[in-house]
Amino acid sequence: MIGYLLRRLLGAIPLLLGILTLIFFVMHLAPGDPTDRIFSNPNVSPEVIEQMRKNLGLDQPLHIQYGRWLWSFIRGDFGYSFGQMRPINEILPVVLWNTLQLTLISLVVIFVVGMLIGIVQAVRQYSIADNVLTFLALFFYSMPSFWFALMLILIFSLRAGQEGWPIQFPASGMTGIEYEYMGAGGKLMDRARHLFLPAVALGIGSAAGVARYMRGAMLEVIHQDFIRTARAKGLSERTVIFKHALRNALIPIITLLGLYLPFLLSGAVLVETIFAWPGMGRTIVEAILARDYPLVMATSFVIAAIVVLGNLLSDVLYAVVDPRIRNE
Repeated sequence: MIGYLLRRLLGAIPLLLGILTLIFFVMHLAPGDPTDRIFSNPNVSPEVIEQMRKNLGLDQPLHIQYGRWLWSFIRGDFGYSFGQMRPINEILPVVLWNTLQLTLISLVVIFVVGMLIGIVQAVRQYSIADNVLTFLALFFYSMPSFWFALMLILIFSLRAGQEGWPIQFPASGMTGIEYEYMGAGGKLMDRARHLFLPAVALGIGSAAGVARYMRGAMLEVIHQDFIRTARAKGLSERTVIFKHALRNALIPIITLLGLYLPFLLSGAVLVETIFAWPGMGRTIVEAILARDYPLVMATSFVIAAIVVLGNLLSDVLYAVVDPRIRNE
């Protein structure tokens, strides 16, 4: 198992390098460069602009820029952000942690809510509850995350504030104005309130997809002979479902963990922008608009690395759930 994981990690190196190389040249194919955004004033002389391009290394041929960037990147130096005017090594840890908070909470929403709904549907197959949950799952699955995010803001932030609802959630940001003056419990509650709407907007559609997969996997398992044998032994229905059936139904669901990470990270770009969440998604959008090549490269690398690690995590969880995979 360890040898397999090491081979996968080594195989991910050329994959990540290929992704970064493609993004580097695609970004440079776009018209203009960072100086167009920095010097938007038409009164700036061409000499000043040319000097800035020289300082940023943009006057060099493209292959030389790529070689210099790649060598710095290998040494762990992600470079200097053209847009934020500070080292990228100072930017990445902050925005990465902010995105991980949102993504991990969304994963909990996806798999806990989705699996519970799928189990209820399988146990109560063809009942009214199954039909209602099936309709709701398909409804939320087909709903674009950005539109759902706007509806959440409209209902639970704007309308809740106008009509004096007992529960109102913030529409933007990670913390409130008085966050620094709160105690530990107050800070935790404030962060949870700011996390709620973005996490639901990002995760509810995928949770509906997990529910459909879980329903199918559970139905396939609970009709097998070993489940009938467990019931014949007099085991409670709760034990049969959650101890015997659920573990065997988890194997196809684990596959979704690696598949949903790219969707979560791509969806975070829109959700973070809508909720003004200072994470990777919002940062990469601003970097693209500013032609901030080093920051785009660094954030793209981190996102690609997270996706690769998510797939490796799926492989490890396979072995945990099904020991036969370990033996192979």
